[in-house]
Amino acid sequence: RRSGLGAFFFPRCLSRRRRRWCCSGCAGHKGGREVAAGPFPLSLLLLFLLGRLQSWGSAFFAMATSTTGSTLLQPLSNAVRLPIDQVNFVVCQLFALLAAVWFRTYLHSSKASPFIRHVVATLLGLYLALFCFGWYALHFVIQSGISYYIMIIIGVENMHKYCFVFALGYLTVCQISRVYIFDYGQYSADFSGPMMIITQKITSLAYEIHDGMFRKDEELTPSQRCLAVRRMPSLLEYLSYNCNFMGILAGPLCSYKDYITFIEGRSYQPTQSEANGKEEIKYEQTDPSPNTAVAQKLVVCGLSLLFHMTVSKTLPVEYNIDDNFRATASLPTRIIYLYLSLMAARPKYYFAWTLADAINNAAGFGFRGYDKNGVPHWDLISNLRILHIELSTSFKMFLDNWNIQTALWLKRVCYERASFSPTIQTFILSAIWHGVYPGYYLTFLTGVVMTLAARTVSTPAGMLLMIINSV
Repeated sequence: RRSGLGAFFFPRCLSRRRRRWCCSGCAGHKGGREVAAGPFPLSLLLLFLLGRLQSWGSAFFAMATSTTGSTLLQPLSNAVRLPIDQVNFVVCQLFALLAAVWFRTYLHSSKASPFIRHVVATLLGLYLALFCFGWYALHFVIQSGISYYIMIIIGVENMHKYCFVFALGYLTVCQISRVYIFDYGQYSADFSGPMMIITQKITSLAYEIHDGMFRKDEELTPSQRCLAVRRMPSLLEYLSYNCNFMGILAGPLCSYKDYITFIEGRSYQPTQSEANGKEEIKYEQTDPSPNTAVAQKLVVCGLSLLFHMTVSKTLPVEYNIDDNFRATASLPTRIIYLYLSLMAARPKYYFAWTLADAINNAAGFGFRGYDKNGVPHWDLISNLRILHIELSTSFKMFLDNWNIQTALWLKRVCYERASFSPTIQTFILSAIWHGVYPGYYLTFLTGVVMTLAARTVSTPAGMLLMIINSV
């Protein structure tokens, strides 16, 4: 008779009569008659368990690689000949744009309480995440929930260190599993993108709370003093900040104080403005209508999308590694094509980041204040300056205007706080945050050399030293 665990693992190989494990192929069975059998070999049990683990791993692998976001828009994906993940992303962002207009109109801070605004923003954000990424969206909640728990139990003195290690480590594990285990790299809009933004928010807020509740004001820089958080956020506020519908899919990063000021509808709040490394304190006034700024950014989105759908398709980046092209094209031709193809690849980032900025503006978030001429500026959380990028004359100028909020995050959590070699540490952090592809480390470690060389050349003493060394 077979029962229990033996029946589950070895349905044909369990003998209970003599309380011995035996196998149908062993010496314990002869002529249909059971004899005393020795203990079941441990090696066979291990082999069986390994086989079971392999089958379970294969099933989990199949589930993980086949379970992404919704396939409701698959007909549209087929019609426009774009991957379903990209179609889901664009449609969800357009839905978020409409939701942002509704949010500002019907849930304005003058009409709804901060609690309602937090709840609606969070639920809409999680819905969009589920639609785009399926069960992978649980990572957003898990990472945020564990980080909040760390903040509560560790205390303000050291929580920034633990939150930093956990959030970055969790992101890295997810990126390793995505690239080297599950290997569904064919999906370009995967769940690690939002996790990168959430990691920035978790670490930024942890440092801002540490600055506001533990460090003395005289120990802080002007930017740290301006962004310092003086009280622990509630769980709802924390989830709303990390997972709101305006920034869940493409960001950009914003400071916690700016976000809470927007949700609570407080005006005349001091804000931090940083451009090209220069810090400046400004005072926010009652925000005007964002309609003009949103319309302008949507025009930029349309032009960027049109460029991506036409010119970018004729200059694919993948052609740079085509065997026939590399074998037949001359070196100058390959260099020129590399430059043009990479330049043609940028509009998709212009589209995504500008649309994300427009969504935040449409909800009423992102007003930086008026300039001296009374012109309103809706670029508090803008992530790029396209003209400065395309007309940049140096590596630093390009970095100052590309992925601006990430550059500010690197500056605030690493560069300003590093005790030694801040430039090297900052570029290493940037490489780890971007992902686990070797090209990231090659790019950013090369960036260290280029940045240090540019600083040396830009000073008269450095220029003189280079001339002396070259003689």
